[in-house]
Amino acid sequence: MDFVESEVVELKSEVVGDICKEVIAFANTRGGTMYIGVANDGQVVGIENADQVILQLNNMIRDSIKPDLTMFVGYQTQAVDGKQIVAVTVQKGTDRPYYLGSKGLRPNGVYVRNGTSTDPATDTAIRKMIKETDGDCFEDMRSLEQNLTFDAASSQFAKQKVAFDASKMQTLGLVSPEGIYTNVALLLSDQCGSTIKAATFSGSDKSDFQDRREFSGSLFRQMEEVYAYLDMRNQTRATFEGLYRFDKRDYPEEALREALLNCLVHRDYSFSASTLISVYDDRIEFVSVGGLPTGISLDDILLGLSVCRNPKLAGVFYRLKLIEAYGTGMPKILNAYAGTGLVPKIEVTSNAFKITLPNRNAADSGIHYEPDPGKSKEERILSFLASRGSIARSDAQKLLGVSQATANRILKQMVADGLLCQEGSARNTRYKAK
Repeated sequence: MDFVESEVVELKSEVVGDICKEVIAFANTRGGTMYIGVANDGQVVGIENADQVILQLNNMIRDSIKPDLTMFVGYQTQAVDGKQIVAVTVQKGTDRPYYLGSKGLRPNGVYVRNGTSTDPATDTAIRKMIKETDGDCFEDMRSLEQNLTFDAASSQFAKQKVAFDASKMQTLGLVSPEGIYTNVALLLSDQCGSTIKAATFSGSDKSDFQDRREFSGSLFRQMEEVYAYLDMRNQTRATFEGLYRFDKRDYPEEALREALLNCLVHRDYSFSASTLISVYDDRIEFVSVGGLPTGISLDDILLGLSVCRNPKLAGVFYRLKLIEAYGTGMPKILNAYAGTGLVPKIEVTSNAFKITLPNRNAADSGIHYEPDPGKSKEERILSFLASRGSIARSDAQKLLGVSQATANRILKQMVADGLLCQEGSARNTRYKAK
């Protein structure tokens, strides 16, 4: 029998310390056979104790390689030229990429077979193997970074008096049954690579820049720090009616909170681009990566339908009482502006989702904000009703930015056209969609 090294054959005269690299390379590529007791030039040198070699190899593979590869490895003692050798057969594994437990899912821990050599895998090759074996769901994939810490997450769980032990982490999808951290764990860990970039501008465009910050670390840390950043810029303005003073913040706190949580929970983390938040004098814009899931329209979202892109991440936020039942976020944002005459604007592309919150005090500051300019007056009223149920003449007047007589005329015409029905009379008159 001639022994020649190839993509599927490796020759070793004896068991050496880095022999697990060869096993990993076979398991990650096409499989192969490693002959122990055969020199690189094909000469059979033999081994003294085949049983001891097999036991040593089995222990090394079991203890050093992650995930468990032992079920894909077979051993056979052969006699060649009167000498004993061990044939180690390695199948292509189903939980690729396999890696050295001491190195983790990094190029210096993951190996592939290239011709007759065993080489470190590239980051691209590692991601491809993860996608092929774990599926296309970002949350379920194994994290490329396994050396994770959870200081911010532990603090957040402690605030809500929710356990955050190994069992809970597995239940929430942070850890696989094999004890490997998933991408959900990466997002909540202190090593999270996704960031939020926030900027503040003077005026209503980007010509006069004031401040810029980038928030990193655990999503919990980003959540706390970004909200504090926005809250500091959410000014309170006072108005007077007779003897009485009324304070009103630029943005409803609930709308700010829900817009931020929407960015955190629903963005597409398989893209490396940052979430962008821009603060202007007359509005705040939230732009997150990832359009709507296939088959879902913007109207569906406005009605409260929710198809969650990251259900495990949403589940964690739900457990911590940061979000309520799925689908309530957008209606809450719209309801926060009820009766103000302003409507938050929601825009969607194939790869991005944008929420614009208008400044409620912009008009008092001499800043003009056009409410929902992309729709007709009738469409604005119907959108208002989709989230609030009914509308009064005064609400329509503020919503459309028209006079009392014009608002009354539009509502009456919509009743005549069969779009609305009128309930009540005089000051108690309200209109509902048919």
